[in-house]
Amino acid sequence: MLSRLNLLTRHLPRPFTPSRATVPAYSTPSLAPRTGPFAMTSAVKPIHTAACLIIGDEVLGGKTIDTNSPYLAKFCFSLGIQLKRVEVIPDDEEDIIEAVRRMSARYDFVVTSGGIGPTHDDITYSSIAKAFNLKLQLHEPAFERMKRLSKPHPMQPNFDWNTPSPGLTAKLRMVELPYDPNVPAESQAVFVADDLWVPIAVVNGNVHILPGVPRLFERLLSNLKPSLIPRLADPEGKGTFRMMFSTPLPESAVAPYLTELAARVEPRGIKVGSYPRWGKKRNTVTLVGVDKALMESLVSEVEENVQGKLVTKEEELDPPSDTEHVYSQ
Repeated sequence: MLSRLNLLTRHLPRPFTPSRATVPAYSTPSLAPRTGPFAMTSAVKPIHTAACLIIGDEVLGGKTIDTNSPYLAKFCFSLGIQLKRVEVIPDDEEDIIEAVRRMSARYDFVVTSGGIGPTHDDITYSSIAKAFNLKLQLHEPAFERMKRLSKPHPMQPNFDWNTPSPGLTAKLRMVELPYDPNVPAESQAVFVADDLWVPIAVVNGNVHILPGVPRLFERLLSNLKPSLIPRLADPEGKGTFRMMFSTPLPESAVAPYLTELAARVEPRGIKVGSYPRWGKKRNTVTLVGVDKALMESLVSEVEENVQGKLVTKEEELDPPSDTEHVYSQ
């Protein structure tokens, strides 16, 4: 038995573990800076903007439909974070490196989805490590949680956590994370659910690496929320508000007024939108922003100028037979 354990020890990469008691994510006031072209000056910054990087050949090939970026969009909207960009890229090292460097430099909160499984094409961890000149190291707490919480697969009846094997090597790929020796270990991998061994790896202070499996992506992101709220522009987490107005007028008729309205309110953080509803007799005008009081003060004005009504659902005022007619825009 001792010889088997020695073999396993040699088989595993050097682990990184917290050097002090684990603290909540982002609780440290600042993280030690690194040198180099992608050095981080301060990891703990207010979150105003976000970006999403979907990684996977299967999405680009049409095999899988991406539901994670829409979920992230709603998540960010509910917190008042401006989701500025969503990109889908292949499982290609150069593409991942270029995209994650660019997004990390431009946006406050970056979320990646996909490419952290056990197979040869799951290269997200290694590619993001290269993007920031880091190495991969075994994350011992994640490995221990994996052993404790994972159920043996019925098609691997002889699998043994203490015996080096191709199966063990594949599993280790999922707990070998980018590691920065200049940053507290506990801030580089966050566990947000007691019954999940999967960590959210955090790189360069703002890149959050999540699995592509929708149920895991959604649960981990949702459970990360308490750690994000203190860093929001609005720490109370009131989020962004959307007001919808249903109008019978074509877009061309409301365009002059909406252009003037946008010029007035967009400097105050309110965006004005107009959306045709093809095949319907009513179109939609929207106001989106964080200043609910200001938006409410505009309701009567907007209703009058678009000859419409404030609604909670786009189809709220549709007539029952509104299924065939298409208005010219």
